[in-house]
Amino acid sequence: MFSFIISLLALVAGYFFYGAVVERIFGPDPSRPTPAASKADGVDFIKLPSWKVFMIQFLNIAGTGPIFGAIMGAKFGPASYLWIVLGCIFAGAVHDFLVGMLSVRNGGAGLPELVGKYLGKGTRAAVLVFSVVLLLLVGTVFVYSPALILGDIAGDGSRGAIMIWVGAIFLYYIVATLLPIDKLIGKIYPLFAFALLFMAMALMVGLFIKWPSIPEFWDGLYNRGPEVGLKDQPIFPCLFITIACGAISGFHATQSPLMARCINSEKHGRPIFYGAMITEGLVALVWAAVSSYFFFDGGAVECGSDLSAAAPTVVTKVSESWLGIAGGILAILGVVAAPITSGDTAFRSSRLIIADFLKVGQKKIAKRLIIAIPMFLAASLLLWFNVAKEDGFNIIWRYFGWANQTLAVFALWTATAWLSREKKGAGYLIAFLPACFMTAVCVAYILTAKIGFNLPTAWNLPIGAATFAVSFATFYILRAAASRKQKARGAQITD
Repeated sequence: MFSFIISLLALVAGYFFYGAVVERIFGPDPSRPTPAASKADGVDFIKLPSWKVFMIQFLNIAGTGPIFGAIMGAKFGPASYLWIVLGCIFAGAVHDFLVGMLSVRNGGAGLPELVGKYLGKGTRAAVLVFSVVLLLLVGTVFVYSPALILGDIAGDGSRGAIMIWVGAIFLYYIVATLLPIDKLIGKIYPLFAFALLFMAMALMVGLFIKWPSIPEFWDGLYNRGPEVGLKDQPIFPCLFITIACGAISGFHATQSPLMARCINSEKHGRPIFYGAMITEGLVALVWAAVSSYFFFDGGAVECGSDLSAAAPTVVTKVSESWLGIAGGILAILGVVAAPITSGDTAFRSSRLIIADFLKVGQKKIAKRLIIAIPMFLAASLLLWFNVAKEDGFNIIWRYFGWANQTLAVFALWTATAWLSREKKGAGYLIAFLPACFMTAVCVAYILTAKIGFNLPTAWNLPIGAATFAVSFATFYILRAAASRKQKARGAQITD
């Protein structure tokens, strides 16, 4: 528990100290009009109170990542705490803040538009396709996982009952995607966010009351997975793919622009973008500690389960055991709300990204339908695969995990390019170093994972180190070349 407390304090301190550094480097300007004012359309560009924007942003980015990812990541031992804390402070919150604020500065532009502006049109096309595919994967994953939990709550986990829940959630996604953001999302999200935060706080209180004997940092930072059935997954790079939304997630780069269109002032950027990510990290940290109790301190037996339990089962069993029936239902509803509310904004973000690319205005419902109908048909095919195949969900989740972190790589390099171009000094390092690290993670994972090239896992660290070194050197080579070109243009103008 002492490692958990240290991690908790470090995460909070990260917001106040490193968050202030990141904010100062970017330089918010409260006098600049935001897209919510300059491009107001009553649908997607709408001024909302800052507290409501924070709650929506938090719920948008939360999903099942900080819960299911933390539960699976807990099998890696206390190394999961370190990744959540360091990932959140130095990578994830920086990623979300910079993408959100760059979107504010660029009229609410989505990630592909930002990538195109700062990394080139060729990269923009790749990120456009990548983003839409990822968002459809998110929508599909976040239909099925809450349906499983709702089936358990209703006491009927049969395939037929789950399909009814799947249909209901999918119908809600269609409605939420098409309505103006303040009509449904702006009204119910704060309530769901409260449920999710209540769940995290209640479980944290439970941890302090029970004070379980869970692994500590000084017990060793090694993969404890073999003790609970996790095999063939080395800490690098698997931990950094497994715990995504609780540390850093490319999906967030598609969500921050949604709130960039609703923010009132640039001065709110740090609490909304950086702060929401830190809050999500706190949720992930709580679930990592709770799951350590479940897997390593007899929690599974106490909760009436076993070590082979899937993440949704761990959520249900722990919540009911610790919080009673009423508290357990509220906690579980918070867990259910998180993926559902991330799924609908995934589809909404996909609609806006496609609309921006095709330059189709979204003020009229007919134009929204032009984009939404083909998008939902494609999602239906993915959903059919997810349900029809015996291992469909796990297959899609693994591809989602890698695609998610790869999108974060594009976002970090975009932020690095902007900082390098616009800011003097070494400010670009806040995005550059995590960009190099996440590039190494994603390359090592796809080359050695079974869903990728399936190279020997012993090659993980050498591949990662080589990728980091190449990324590091390539950036400085390109930066020096850009500087020479800029000086040459200046000399020509002078002549």
